[in-house]
Amino acid sequence: MAEPREAGAEAPPGPSGLSVLPGEAAEEPAPQGSVLLLGGSEVKSRAVVKYSSAPPRTAFARLEEKTDLKLPPANWLRESAKLGPAGTTILGNSKRSKPFSSFGMAYDFIDSVGNDVDVVSDSENIKKLLKIPYSKSHVSMAVHRIGRTLLLDELDIQELFMRSSQTGDWTWLKEFYQRLIDQKWQRKKKSKEHWYQKAILSKFLYYSINGDGAAQPVPSAAEPRAPPSPNQTHNDTEGASWPAPFEMPASVSDDPSASNQGSEPLEPSYIVGHVTSAPKEQNLTTLFNDGENSQGLKNDFVRNILWTFEDIHMLVGSNMPIFGGGRYPAVSLRLRDNNKPINVLTGIDYWLDNLICNVPELVMCFHVNGIVQKYEMIKTEEIPNLENSNFSTKVIKDIAQNILSFLKSNCTKEGHTYWLFKASGSDIVKLYDLTTLCEETEDKYQNPFTVPVAILLYKVACNMMMKKNQNKKHYGTIRTLLLNCLKLLDKGRHPQIIASANYMLSELFQLDEPKKEESSESPLNENSEESYSEDEEEMPDSDENGSYGTSSDPPDDQKAVAVIKSVGELSVPEKYKSIHQIRPSCAFPVCHDTEERCRLVLSYVLEGLKSVDGSIKKESDLPAADPNTPIPLKYEDESTSGGPECLEKQMALFLDKMGSLQEGHCASQSGMTPGSWQHKMKLQLILKSSKAYYILSDAAMSLRKYGRALRYIKLALQSHDTYCCLCTNMLSEVLLFLSQYLTLCGDIQLMLAQNANNRAAYLEEFNYQTKEDQEILHSLHRESSCQGFAWATDLSTDLECQLSVSCKCYEAANEILLFSDLKSQNPEHYVQVLKRMGNIRNEIGVFYMNQAAAIQTERVVSKSVSAAEQQLWKKSFSCFEKGIHNFESIDDATNAALLLCNTGRLMRICAQAHGAAAAAAGGEEARREFSPEEALYYNKAIDYYLKALRSLGTRDVHPAVWDSVNWELSTTYFTMATLQQDYAPLSRKAQEQVEKEVSEAMMKSLKYCDVDTTSARQPLCQYRAATIHHRLASMYHSCLRNQVGDEHLRKQHRVLADLHYGKAVKLFQLLTDAPCELLRVQLERVAFAEFQMASQNSSAGKLKTLSGALDIMVKSEHAFQLIRKELSDECDQVKSEESGLAPDPSATSLHREEVMKLLSIFESRLAFLLLQSIKLLSLAKKKVSHSEDEEALLKTSKQVYSQLLRATAGQHATLLERINVILHLMGQLSAGKEAGEATPPPP
Repeated sequence: MAEPREAGAEAPPGPSGLSVLPGEAAEEPAPQGSVLLLGGSEVKSRAVVKYSSAPPRTAFARLEEKTDLKLPPANWLRESAKLGPAGTTILGNSKRSKPFSSFGMAYDFIDSVGNDVDVVSDSENIKKLLKIPYSKSHVSMAVHRIGRTLLLDELDIQELFMRSSQTGDWTWLKEFYQRLIDQKWQRKKKSKEHWYQKAILSKFLYYSINGDGAAQPVPSAAEPRAPPSPNQTHNDTEGASWPAPFEMPASVSDDPSASNQGSEPLEPSYIVGHVTSAPKEQNLTTLFNDGENSQGLKNDFVRNILWTFEDIHMLVGSNMPIFGGGRYPAVSLRLRDNNKPINVLTGIDYWLDNLICNVPELVMCFHVNGIVQKYEMIKTEEIPNLENSNFSTKVIKDIAQNILSFLKSNCTKEGHTYWLFKASGSDIVKLYDLTTLCEETEDKYQNPFTVPVAILLYKVACNMMMKKNQNKKHYGTIRTLLLNCLKLLDKGRHPQIIASANYMLSELFQLDEPKKEESSESPLNENSEESYSEDEEEMPDSDENGSYGTSSDPPDDQKAVAVIKSVGELSVPEKYKSIHQIRPSCAFPVCHDTEERCRLVLSYVLEGLKSVDGSIKKESDLPAADPNTPIPLKYEDESTSGGPECLEKQMALFLDKMGSLQEGHCASQSGMTPGSWQHKMKLQLILKSSKAYYILSDAAMSLRKYGRALRYIKLALQSHDTYCCLCTNMLSEVLLFLSQYLTLCGDIQLMLAQNANNRAAYLEEFNYQTKEDQEILHSLHRESSCQGFAWATDLSTDLECQLSVSCKCYEAANEILLFSDLKSQNPEHYVQVLKRMGNIRNEIGVFYMNQAAAIQTERVVSKSVSAAEQQLWKKSFSCFEKGIHNFESIDDATNAALLLCNTGRLMRICAQAHGAAAAAAGGEEARREFSPEEALYYNKAIDYYLKALRSLGTRDVHPAVWDSVNWELSTTYFTMATLQQDYAPLSRKAQEQVEKEVSEAMMKSLKYCDVDTTSARQPLCQYRAATIHHRLASMYHSCLRNQVGDEHLRKQHRVLADLHYGKAVKLFQLLTDAPCELLRVQLERVAFAEFQMASQNSSAGKLKTLSGALDIMVKSEHAFQLIRKELSDECDQVKSEESGLAPDPSATSLHREEVMKLLSIFESRLAFLLLQSIKLLSLAKKKVSHSEDEEALLKTSKQVYSQLLRATAGQHATLLERINVILHLMGQLSAGKEAGEATPPPP
């Protein structure tokens, strides 16, 4: 044994020094973990002080020999910072643990709970567990599980039974204990010798700090302070006072005025308060009052130490006095009776205390009958080898690992209170689930651990939520923590925690997350080793893993969760080895769709709202409503009667309300005090519900369930309206939400307007309400009428009203962005709102334009345009103008061009209306003329189309829109030219001026008519261009007939007419569906040739003109072939209908009357030309210069003429037969002409 060293002499520091800061938190890890090599085996121990309130260490006062410890020192039982809590009691080196001591530490070091630490407990409890195989004394401890962390507290059965006999509490446990365990057991009272030794130890410690040098006893004449009686000592120290079942904390009381004290303003986040790991930095919303803290809910240890023993991490509280200074920087001080050897239990006590506190040496003071004999210095690593106190540190390590594995394998349910019990003198250790036993009683809240456990679960969840770098894979952990917390709490007693927990549960679900995160590969569904819940699968009973309640056990043990049959098993290495996997129940639930996720969120929001509403007590509170009865909506009559005209007033009221919100005016119907926890929490819950309903509405919108979407956005806006009524300071983020809600509402109203055919189905979806929605709405109605946005969420049956409501929603969304300065912060949303405003104004403009067009077609013939039409024009024009401004403000050239195009169409409708009125004014007999009003509106239309083209710039910007605008512009020019040509305003203009204007308009129409680009509109463009050429040719033909005098002008008209006829024929020949138009142009060309022939005098000239006219006739063969094909198709279709086959819808309908008329003209003109040709050729035959080809042509002409006369003479030939004859004759003429041209001229 080492020789005693003098106190104060210098000694080298131990394996790891212990550094603390006086009176404040200290987190100073030891330089290196202390590794003790004992008896050839190695036990690893490392201690880090997390917090210490002890003063700086001072050297102890060495007592002189023969000092009588029976005499009290002068400072005895006075408070001393050097001794800490040990200074006010006679318990000696440590203070007996309180029933909630582990919870106080867990609250202070919340970061460590659930993940990093295996055990949180008082050092006395740790030592008692590790001494189980060596001790016959009883063990009674409460065990709680928080994630992977076990909280251990002493469960004083005798104190509980004493309380039960006084108050009636815990009777269920007393009955259970007496019935199943040991009816006769009770704790033995301490002997007088025990209290004598305690008093000697207390006096020794006070002597050791009583100044420098030897301490002096109190003079014998003075009356010493009598030590407390054994009974008093027992009541005050041995049995810590147990709290009653917890009442509601002051911070969650019914008085709202008391709720603000000690709490921080609630930020728009998900935590009620802030959690830190150092007591001095504690800023959490007060959940307990001082009375509760005094009952053991605070951390009152001198130091909190993070002790790592082998692979076990423990957060331990200790009050052991530590002395230091000089040669001994850290020593513990012990008093021993020299006549009694140190036993194993005492040696383990000393060794563990020094390991936990990282003290390298022990100073032992020996006495005989209270008289000091000597001091002895012992190193910590030598303690296991002391005489009569020899023990194996390896066995202690095995005991610790086995006990931890046993507890972790069986204490699997979070929130449950487990009871680890070993009777005095027994070798059997049993584990009971007190929560399950308590639930069998009438009041499950009789368990005093219930509320501390629940609050600890809540705090751990809060702490995990507040970590910014928190990975989503821990969401399952947080969710299970909160759900277990809610299971333990009484809704009526702890509304604040319940409301906050439900809100945090709702925050776990990211409402706007992408779909891909819902897949099974999502981090939310992974079960990593960092998951906190280690509820293992049940293992089969075996001797290797310990027998947990087999059939050989007495029936009483069936209530036990697990049993250690013999404490000797704890010394066997890895006897209780936990090999179980982490349970998958902590996985975050997989929500397969958005609606399921939002419904979960709303269920938590509803529970939170119920908790808040239930805590508000007021005489004038609203009467309870039946959740099954829908709340009547008072705005229906107003909105339907006012129509779109009342929207302006409602919008003004809304914007005025939004302005007042910026100034901070609010009112709550339920009487909540602004700033109270109820007020703050309800704000957050309501905002969360509005977000959830918005997401639900958006999802329904994508599914085209527009009635359901309107119902959800209505609930979202009602939630937001209530939020506005309660909020004292509107955040810009919340205003942005409102702008988004109104934008979506506008989208829904627009879709409802465009899908009016399904209005009945949408109305049914809109009126449906779940019970959950009704209850949330009932909670909202406690604070507000929820009518602030009634104008936006009505399902109207009027199309105009729906479009107007949609437009007002967009306007309101835009106004919010403007007056709250959110435009620059959210440019993308601002652009989307303006696009929607431009689009809805285009829709309304088209609606009014179509109404005006319908009136125009249905009205009775009137000499003037009606006022209703003009009013519709103005409305339509105003909408288009505003829409164009919206698109131009965001540089959307394409949509601006479309609205300009629609404005041009509106101008054309105005022109058509004035044209119809002018026709009616002229009467049936009067000649109709192209009016100035028509010209004005057509020119305005042209201006808007040209602006549209300028807006686009080039075709590459948007080819489809570019082509559409060009077509409309071409159509406008063509229509105006046609009207001027058909209804020439000769009363105002000369014929030549009209012809010039028509020609210019036609040529401009041709300019914008693209016949070369391949597209679906190409045939239309070709037909339009052919028609323009035909009309121009006809006009010049007419001018030529009517022109007298100016030969140069006549020649010009002749050339132009021939040119345009030729271009018209070429374009019509490209089309397959315009044979009649082609035939008509050819006949006009023949008439043009006949007109020219009439002015000729020479036979050769006439013969040449006739030959050209016959060529035109022959070239008309293509038109007749197209007509014959269509007639054949018609015959085939008739046959298929007769045989029961479905007709071909693509078959074109031929105008038979027009074909017959053109055919008759063609036959007559062909006969005329052939007759004239025969006459001229016969006259030429008499001449000497007559050629053989003329002879052949004459012969062919006679034959064709003869056949034509015979064919036209028959009255019963069908149309198809007549066409076949014409085609045959065309073939003869073509062949005869080719033969004549092939015959060589005579020599």
